[in-house]
Amino acid sequence: MKAPLFFRFFLVLGLLAIAACKAHISQPKTNSEYDFIVASDGSGNFRTVQEAIDAVPPLRKNRTRIFIKKGVYKEKLTLPASATNVSFIGESVEQTILTFDDFASRKNRFGEEIGTSGSSSFFIFGEGFEAKNITFENSAGPVGQAVAVRIDGDRTRFENCRFLGFQDTLYPHGNKSRQYYKNCYIEGTVDFIFGWSTVVFDSCTIFCKSQGYVTAASTDKDTPYGFIFRNCLITGSAGQHSVYLGRPWRPYARVVYINCELSEVIRPEGWDNWGNPENEKTAWFGEYNSSGPGSQPDKRVQWSHQLTPADLERFSLAAVLGDWDPMEGQD
Repeated sequence: MKAPLFFRFFLVLGLLAIAACKAHISQPKTNSEYDFIVASDGSGNFRTVQEAIDAVPPLRKNRTRIFIKKGVYKEKLTLPASATNVSFIGESVEQTILTFDDFASRKNRFGEEIGTSGSSSFFIFGEGFEAKNITFENSAGPVGQAVAVRIDGDRTRFENCRFLGFQDTLYPHGNKSRQYYKNCYIEGTVDFIFGWSTVVFDSCTIFCKSQGYVTAASTDKDTPYGFIFRNCLITGSAGQHSVYLGRPWRPYARVVYINCELSEVIRPEGWDNWGNPENEKTAWFGEYNSSGPGSQPDKRVQWSHQLTPADLERFSLAAVLGDWDPMEGQD
C-alpha cells in the first residue's frame, strides 16, 4: 500500500534537511581570511597543528594560511619540503604555544642519542614559511642542547614571535636559507642562535638567561652574510660582563650588530675565538653604532671590526637577501 502523498512529501523534506545538515557539518570551519583553523577544543578544522600541515596540498604556489587558536600544543612538528608558502597566524603570541621537550642526549627507540638537530621541536623544510604571533618553545629545560626551531627552507619570515629555550634555542640550519625576524623575542644561554643560514634580525629582543654566547655562526666560506642584527636590544638576566656577542662555530662565521643597544651583560671584549687563534683570521665579526653599557668599542678584541657609515649599504635588506623582499605583501 502506497504511503499518502502528504506523508511522502514530509519524508522527502526530512531527508533533504538531514542531507543539508551533514553538508553543513562537513564544511570547513573557517572564513575567507584563513584556509584552516587549529583549535585544541575541536572548534576548528583540526585539533593539532601537524594535522593542518598534513592537509596542505603539495608544492602549492598560493599561500595557505593556518590560524592557530590559543592553547599549548605539545607536538613535535615537521613542515616538509613539499609544504610551500605556509603561514601560521597565532591568536596570541603569549598564549599560542607550540612546544616539545626533546634534547640532544635523549635516546631514540634504538638506544641512540637523537643529537642536537634531532632535538628540535619544529623542523621547517618548506620554502616560503611565515609565522606571526606564535611562541615556539623547547621545554626540556637546562639539559644541554635542545632546539626549539630548526629552519632549512628558504624565504622564511617570523614576526612578533617568541623563541624559548636554553642552549641552542634557534637553529637557522640551511646554508641556502634566507630568514627574516621582525619584532621577535629570542632567549637562551649558550650559542642560542647558531647555524649556517643568512639571517636578518630586525628590532628584536635577545635575552641572555645566563653566561654564555649569543651566537655561534657556521657561515660557509663562500656565503657573504651570516647573522645580522639591526636595531635590536641585547639584554638578559645573566651576570654583568658574562656574555659574548658570538664565537665562530665554523672558521668563516659572520655576525654583525648594527644600531643595537647592548646591556651590561655583554663582555667588554665582545667576541671569542672558540679556543682557536686561527679563527681570528677567517671569522668576520663587526658592529656599527652600538649603544648602552655593553658597548665598549675600545675594549673589543682587535680582530673584530667597527663599521663606518660607508659600510652600511652592503648590509641593506636588498644587499643581504637579494631577490627576496620580506616586506613585500605585508600589512
